[in-house]
Amino acid sequence: MIGAVAIGLAAGVVAGMLGVGGGVLFVPGLVFFLGLGQHQAEATSLLAIIPVALVGTYTHNRYGNVQRSQALSLGVLSVAGAAAGVVLANALSGSALRDAFAAFMMLVAAQLVRRARRDAH
Repeated sequence: MIGAVAIGLAAGVVAGMLGVGGGVLFVPGLVFFLGLGQHQAEATSLLAIIPVALVGTYTHNRYGNVQRSQALSLGVLSVAGAAAGVVLANALSGSALRDAFAAFMMLVAAQLVRRARRDAH
C-alpha cells in the first residue's frame, strides 16, 4: 500500500508540473514496486490517470493555460488511437511491450535533451 501511495503522489506531482500524464511514473512504478505485468500496469495506469487529468486540467484552467480547441481535437482523435493501441499491445508479449515502452521513453528523453541544447545556444 505504501508503494501505491508513493507512486500516486509522485505521478501526480510530475503530471501536474510537466503535463506528462503520470504514466511515465505509473507504469514503471506498478511494474517494479507492485509487481504488475506490463499489460496490467499499462491498463491500470490508463484508469488511474483519469482523476489526475481532471484535477490537473481544472487547476491549469484556473491559470488560463488550457487551450480547449486543441484539447478537444487531441481527445477526439486519441479515442481511436487508444482503441487501436490496446489491440496492438495485447498482440505483443509482455517483454516486447516493455521494450517498446522503454524505447519510447528513450526517444522522448533524447528529444528533450536535443531541444534543451538547441534552446541553450
